[in-house]
Amino acid sequence: MPPADDTTYEIRTATPEDTGLVEALDGSFTTATVFHVETAENGFTLRETAVDPPLTKVFPDDEDDEEDGAEEGNPTFLAVAPDGSLAGFVSVAYEQWNRRLTIEDIEVAPGHRGRGVGRALMSRAEEFARERGAGHIWLEVTNINAPAIHAYRRMGFALCGLDTSLYEFTASAGEYALYLSKPCRRANRV
Repeated sequence: MPPADDTTYEIRTATPEDTGLVEALDGSFTTATVFHVETAENGFTLRETAVDPPLTKVFPDDEDDEEDGAEEGNPTFLAVAPDGSLAGFVSVAYEQWNRRLTIEDIEVAPGHRGRGVGRALMSRAEEFARERGAGHIWLEVTNINAPAIHAYRRMGFALCGLDTSLYEFTASAGEYALYLSKPCRRANRV
């Protein structure tokens, strides 16, 4: 992972012209650990274990992708590097009925990981959530994406559930969906 530096990224809302950039971003990851789900008497526990050799995950292309702000009111925010390249993005969806902002997708380009891009994008998503009156922010992540799980926990997300069959009939069969959430704190008002 590259060290954090003083690179300043522009965080902005995606436009239809940005669709190709978002679709071309490499969201793959490599990890030396994964989280195994173990059944306990009254629930479950997660146990992080090493994998050797390290595991690399490449996500398949989405065939019916509705991201990039395509749905009215559900934007995608971009992190653009000083050279104009796309460093990352986060796509969000707000549900008024339960005041939940869902992180639909977040990806950071490999060369920009470890530089605060993911945190900046999540901060923008949280700002959007507060603007909408969200009570909490929710996301789903595969149990093998240990780097993302650690990052989400550092950002204040906590495990709130899992689904052992979500990926069953997909290329990700054998993986589990972990659900994480965090309260959306309103800005202090004077």
